[in-house]
Amino acid sequence: MRPLRFAIIGAGMAGILSAIKLTGAGFTDFTIYEKGERVGGTWRENTYPGLSCDVPSQLYCYSFAPNPEWSHVFSPGEEIRTYFEDVARDFGVDTSIRFDDEVITCEFYDGRWHLETHAGHRDEVDVVIAATGVLHRPKFGDIDGIDTFDGAWFHSARWDHSVKLDGARVGIIGTGSTAVQITSALVKRVAELTLFQRTAQWIMPQTNPSFTDAQKEQFRAHPEQLEQMHDSLSVLFGGFAKAVVDAQSPEIQMIEAACRSNLEENVADAVLRERLRPDYRAACKRLIISPDFYDAIQQPNAELVTSGIERVESGGVRTADGTLHEFDVLVLATGFEVDAFMRPMKVVGRDGRTLNEEWAARPNAYLSISIPDFPNFFMLNGPNGPVGNFSLIEVAELQFSYILQLIELLKSGENREVCATRIAMDTFEAERVEAARKTIWTTGCSSWYLDDRGVPAVWPWLFERFQSEMASPKLESYDVA
Repeated sequence: MRPLRFAIIGAGMAGILSAIKLTGAGFTDFTIYEKGERVGGTWRENTYPGLSCDVPSQLYCYSFAPNPEWSHVFSPGEEIRTYFEDVARDFGVDTSIRFDDEVITCEFYDGRWHLETHAGHRDEVDVVIAATGVLHRPKFGDIDGIDTFDGAWFHSARWDHSVKLDGARVGIIGTGSTAVQITSALVKRVAELTLFQRTAQWIMPQTNPSFTDAQKEQFRAHPEQLEQMHDSLSVLFGGFAKAVVDAQSPEIQMIEAACRSNLEENVADAVLRERLRPDYRAACKRLIISPDFYDAIQQPNAELVTSGIERVESGGVRTADGTLHEFDVLVLATGFEVDAFMRPMKVVGRDGRTLNEEWAARPNAYLSISIPDFPNFFMLNGPNGPVGNFSLIEVAELQFSYILQLIELLKSGENREVCATRIAMDTFEAERVEAARKTIWTTGCSSWYLDDRGVPAVWPWLFERFQSEMASPKLESYDVA
């Protein structure tokens, strides 16, 4: 048996999962490298007002660590971060984390991966688990004059909690899920709130009831009820997964009808209603779930601006119609660099081939896990996975069970290197691109799902196929040496 050393990059949801699963499989020689000061990943990076998850709480937790203490059906961000902190501590993996020490170089030679961190720490490992996540590097956009603004300004993922908001004039640039949540949370606190909308969004109506003390006590006393709730929610989300991968499905038609009714029944002013009406199909962009956005944007102190932004000036935002919108605070809800993954970390595989060279056209990986010529390097929630279809925790659990089977090949000592073949990746990618043509994501909108070709960089099949693929690796698809 060959002893193996591991590096896990990232201490968010997937990194914590990796450490726990490695330990459970008998692998205890690992270090988790985390660029931040605490665990939590995207739930550490994002602390903006109104932050919550758009996946139900009982689906957005580990199968091995159900949580009876969630306060709401859709959990607030702070509770999710606390949950991950608690799980890391309870399973004893927090002691294996190097905080504030970002990996800057990861190079494969002499049969092992050689890592260097920002602090100058060096490590040599047999296997790298890249658990760096997707939504963690803010995209600021190309906004002319932003540095000239006299007030406070910041990205939503770098929220400045020292800035006074109560009674302030606040501008929000962006209309994705983050901007919608911030709008709902702030509109009754601020003097004026202006939302700059480049593209209207469909809003799926969804209440977010709290769990009562009695319900929580019942969950504690009967943990099987949490499992039952998880399974029933999983079935419901399976319907959503079916809807988005088939643009002609009855399920997507039901979603579209619900979104249209939400807009038409809850926005009183006909002019505002049409400005809020998207010109593409519901769920073409990531569907936004909100119980109260339409109410928030209709408050007397709220304004929706659809004229394009020309530039930012010292006093506010100048739009293309010549209007200067004056603010005290400007929030950039402009999203993330979703194609970065573990970059800007320098990753070098066999024969000096860099990840930037491999991904010169666009990020790609076999089953979102393995890259040809980058042996013993495995990703969780890598390129082209089910990021738009299901709970990423369940996705990551399935992926890691798959990865563990590949690691067993190395543990035996018979094999020292394993990575996907180029034929396997190219064949899979061709099939994926063809299947993507039938999804809702290709029906006429621009979204962060689409790559440079206009192809959705997500899993285009039913979740059952993903479960089947993750059950066992097809070894003929791997270069095993």
